[in-house]
Amino acid sequence: MIATKEDILKFIPQRYPVVMIDTLIDCNEKETRTSLTIEPDNMFSENGIFTEAGLMENIAQTAASKVGYECMLLNKPVPPGFIGAVKNLQVFQFPKVGDTINTRISIENEVFGITLISGSVFLNGQEIASAEMKIVLNGTTL
Repeated sequence: MIATKEDILKFIPQRYPVVMIDTLIDCNEKETRTSLTIEPDNMFSENGIFTEAGLMENIAQTAASKVGYECMLLNKPVPPGFIGAVKNLQVFQFPKVGDTINTRISIENEVFGITLISGSVFLNGQEIASAEMKIVLNGTTL
């Protein structure tokens, strides 16, 4: 484990209440893994269910944590970024408040400052959501 809930803000530009990862499990050149325990006050929960928007933000923040971790290693500030596009979003099951989800992103391609990632979200080892995203980070690639 690279970062716990207490340290995660060092790796992502988001701040509470928009933080959708709480542990950076692993990070290497091609893959990054995080987890999130969904709290009752999570802004992306409705009626005890973690929403589609929350799942997308969780995948995006997993990508952001990769950049943040690499920036920390190079003693550089964490750049802000945004989701340029979401493609092929599939949600097979919505997690509930109290569940811990695990997310994995893989770098598929980097072109002209845009990084294409694929992300998957798991609950109890079962894939519950997946998407492809284009991520833009102020001139930085993942």
